[in-house]
Amino acid sequence: MKTILIIEDDTVLRENTAELLELENYKVFTAANGKIGIEQAKLNNPDIIVCDIMMPVVDGYGVLEAVSLDSSLQHIPFIFLSAKTEHKEIRRGMDLGADDYLTKPFEEEELLSAIDSRLAKAEILSRIKKEGVEENQKKDVDLLRNLNELKNFFDDNGEVLNFEKGEVIYTNGNNSNKIFLILKGVVKTHKMDESGKELITALHKADDFLGFTSFVDNIPYQESASAVEKVELAGISKKQLKDILEKNRNVSMELLNVLTDNLSEVKEQLLQMAYSSVRRKTAQTILQFADVLSKKTGDTIKISRSDLASVAGIATESLIRTLSGFKRDGLIEIEGRNIKILELEQLRSIE
Repeated sequence: MKTILIIEDDTVLRENTAELLELENYKVFTAANGKIGIEQAKLNNPDIIVCDIMMPVVDGYGVLEAVSLDSSLQHIPFIFLSAKTEHKEIRRGMDLGADDYLTKPFEEEELLSAIDSRLAKAEILSRIKKEGVEENQKKDVDLLRNLNELKNFFDDNGEVLNFEKGEVIYTNGNNSNKIFLILKGVVKTHKMDESGKELITALHKADDFLGFTSFVDNIPYQESASAVEKVELAGISKKQLKDILEKNRNVSMELLNVLTDNLSEVKEQLLQMAYSSVRRKTAQTILQFADVLSKKTGDTIKISRSDLASVAGIATESLIRTLSGFKRDGLIEIEGRNIKILELEQLRSIE
């Protein structure tokens, strides 16, 4: 049901007009002056506004100006009502952006015809605009040439989601219908082993993709993802991404290389967890966090001991003992829950 806002200070005319339009199956809101009319427009966002010119408090020009300056209202068709003696005022109103005008007294058919035509025009313009946006998006998809342009597409067209530190982004077993690009922050992906211990499978930083499982919709996530710090993501549907990759071979190959590199990193991490000493595992994990968080010598890593232990694949108690050793050796400083790196290169050389 279309909605109409009538702004008219003449009580009889306002009520009669509202009754007429309600009989024509419109939902009608009314206001006795321009100030109330502006408030009603913001509250109800009508499909069309019919407004008198000469009114107390705020006149019709003031209403039109307020509507025109409000981005949420400026698309609404606006019809002025005026007395026959106000021809100069009518022209002024049209110059200010009114869509139409009716002179009082008016016939019922005149009013209904003006409203119907303006609503139809607004619908047509809305469809044209929507089709134009969709066509531009299609062109954007067809013109993507490399991975950077794919990331720009995520940024420009994806659904933006924000998560606070520690908040879960998705959970193991949930249906995976979207792929994400990390715009800001760091995300950890993790699983629970048979004993209920959390194992961090990867760390993802800004400009990394997140959420790849399969290109088949509704395939469950094989791991969970949580925000290590405040995170902003842009997500698009798997269908959108499949369409892009089908039309852009170069982008497909670059994305495949990225995913292959990620698999190699995971394999290297698993080998480290299996065969390295506790000291080397701890040092490599600190370096991994430093890389993801873009930290250097003298910077502080704000990360929990349990997350460090989980990535390293060792017990938290063993990690704490090793960190104490690193502190005695002058490689790091421990400031409460934070770790300051003092000797980045020496950490790299630990066997």
